[in-house]
Amino acid sequence: MAHVELSLSDVFAPAAGPSTGQESDNLARWSSTVSHAAEPCLLIDAGTRVVSVSATGCELLCLGDPEDVVGLPLLDGGLRLLDFTANPRELTEQELDKIPPLLALSSGRLARGLIRVQGASAGAPDPTVDAISTPVFTGEVVAGSLTFFSPV
Repeated sequence: MAHVELSLSDVFAPAAGPSTGQESDNLARWSSTVSHAAEPCLLIDAGTRVVSVSATGCELLCLGDPEDVVGLPLLDGGLRLLDFTANPRELTEQELDKIPPLLALSSGRLARGLIRVQGASAGAPDPTVDAISTPVFTGEVVAGSLTFFSPV
């Protein structure tokens, strides 16, 4: 399997001149990027509240409109995750702590895994997505996590 590493530190290097609060806040900078992204992605803060989500991310995760989800806790904003058994049931709290966006928050490291999302309506297929999450730091503190999704 090929290994690709991406570094964006130079992209966000502050320009010469006085600093604004926005320039020092990684979540605010990523929020704009995520909300305008064509790819399915999600940004949550350290308290697991949705800071930003792309329209394609909402569609893939069966969340409705981004405006309806931003500001809500990730797991209380309509996201329903299921196990991979033949008769799917919602994940327990212990299992939820291991999903990539939350694992990246708690570990401060990259996290990847498959997630099964409850379909938007009864009888609709339950999509499975590959989630890759990275912690977002402010200084040396984990301020949130950024997750990219891909349908499986």
